[in-house]
Amino acid sequence: MRTFGLIGFPLGHSFSKKFFSEKFEKEGIEDCSYELFPMENIDSINTLTADNDTLRGLNITIPHKVNVLPYLNELDDAARTIGAVNCISVEKKDGKRWLKGHNTDAFGFAESLKPFLKEHHTKALILGDGGAAKAVKYVLDQLNISYLSVVRSGLPGAILYSQITEELMSTHQVIINTTPLGTFPNVEGAPEIPYHLITDQHLAYDLVYNPELTEFMRRAKAQGAAVKNGLEMLQLQALRGWSIWNP
Repeated sequence: MRTFGLIGFPLGHSFSKKFFSEKFEKEGIEDCSYELFPMENIDSINTLTADNDTLRGLNITIPHKVNVLPYLNELDDAARTIGAVNCISVEKKDGKRWLKGHNTDAFGFAESLKPFLKEHHTKALILGDGGAAKAVKYVLDQLNISYLSVVRSGLPGAILYSQITEELMSTHQVIINTTPLGTFPNVEGAPEIPYHLITDQHLAYDLVYNPELTEFMRRAKAQGAAVKNGLEMLQLQALRGWSIWNP
């Protein structure tokens, strides 16, 4: 048997467990299981990886995407640049446990975003500046899309929601919500931006995937914008992780 799993805290409804459990059943993969490992203190990762001989891979979610870094032996280029990990491969090297950190969020976001980009999409507003925004910035840098972060309280290099002007909305025609606002069950929440300034030239991408049409997306769509939720990003990052665990 090979074991894979998800580390985070708290772990309620898990996209990863549902995705991989269904994948194993659909494809007749009988030698693999996917488990949840609620972990309040990241120090516990040492015990988990040392005591579980069947463990081959882990996904990492809030709040451990950054604080797991000191426990890893190696990072891929994306994880090193972004400074956050959401996937770990567990191997043996010279008889010792070897943990390599990867960031597949960047891959998932890039591949789900690119089909929606038009020539005029050269500047973006990133709503929020947490862990999820790190992968978004990495991808936008690779795509040569300049960006401005929008936050609720002052941060260097970012602006406040109250500072979004008509000019900014007209030049920054990709708007990416990296905050949890609008996530089920609080589906009425949405970032406080001037939605009336959104046009049919805009692309509104929400990393939230439940509900399928978030309030942020609904308001942008009503203005004629193209909209996209985060479900495909999650699916693509999960498949990327599977390919890392099964080279």
